[in-house]
Amino acid sequence: MDETNQLTLEQEFKLALYRQKVYKLNDKQVRKHLIVTLKQMIIKDNIIKYFIKNSLS
Repeated sequence: MDETNQLTLEQEFKLALYRQKVYKLNDKQVRKHLIVTLKQMIIKDNIIKYFIKNSLS
């Protein structure tokens, strides 16, 4: 199995904490949280692309 995409023990712990919090939310809160999370992921991707593009210059 490829080990490069495995979560660290700390990441697994954080994921478990988030899982507990999400299970306590209602549907409207879950949708809102999902949208915020997806926006943050897109911003993170843009930052990574920016740094990769500018590191090659």
